[in-house]
Amino acid sequence: MEKITEQPSLYNDLEKKSVEELTSGLITEYKKIALAVEAAKPQLDRLLNAVVEKVKTGGRMIYLGAGTGGRLSVLDVLELPTTFGMEDDTVCAVLAGGIDKLILALEEKEDDTEESWQMLTEKGVSPRDIVVGISASGTTPFVLSGLKNCRENGITTCCIVNNPGSPIAKVSDYPVEVITGPEFVTGSTRMKAGTSQKMVFDMISTTVWIQMGRVLDNRMVNVQLINRKITDRAVRILMDKSDIRDYDQAHTFLLEQGSVANALKTLHQNGGIRK
Repeated sequence: MEKITEQPSLYNDLEKKSVEELTSGLITEYKKIALAVEAAKPQLDRLLNAVVEKVKTGGRMIYLGAGTGGRLSVLDVLELPTTFGMEDDTVCAVLAGGIDKLILALEEKEDDTEESWQMLTEKGVSPRDIVVGISASGTTPFVLSGLKNCRENGITTCCIVNNPGSPIAKVSDYPVEVITGPEFVTGSTRMKAGTSQKMVFDMISTTVWIQMGRVLDNRMVNVQLINRKITDRAVRILMDKSDIRDYDQAHTFLLEQGSVANALKTLHQNGGIRK
């Protein structure tokens, strides 16, 4: 297979360039990322429809990754409870080396062909679930072996990769190939490939949880009330979506109900909700 992610950078003599020249080159390359994601939209739409179907029937989406992509998937999972009020493991991540060792960046674990299936098994993976492998190269042994085992056990497989025609894509029921091209620093896939993966994760989690009814209109009505800024935002959402006009009253009611969604449900039952 052709590893475009390992091809030489389009920019030579980087060490001789000024700050201004370096940032200009980086911006030029980063502009290509959204276009690469857009080109992969048909594949991404198919993956998302499959994920939504699984989640709606009680299954889970499990990210399976290593290196930069794996760590970014963990970040996506960690932010879901705050944004969407999702507190269970409907979306979770399996990271080479373990999430508890996230900051150690155990890159050597990418080559472990046994650990991924063992870790998935410990999570109770089953045909009800859907597993999304993440690998810029499309060849990471940890991810590849995990997806192969999933297929052998009747578990739906997906992937997010940055090279065409990769082994990981070939064992995925729903492959997403985001071809971002050579990196600014040759082979440094934490850059364009990693940024494209972060964009795709955002699209996946946002789309899935909107489809699951965790957003009303364009508002985070299930956001967790974890600090003053978010609580203030939630109070204003509640006031906008209801007949409550007094801030203090809305604030007290919100805290009693625990979320905007709960507050609106209670108001609706009492005929006090408006669009």
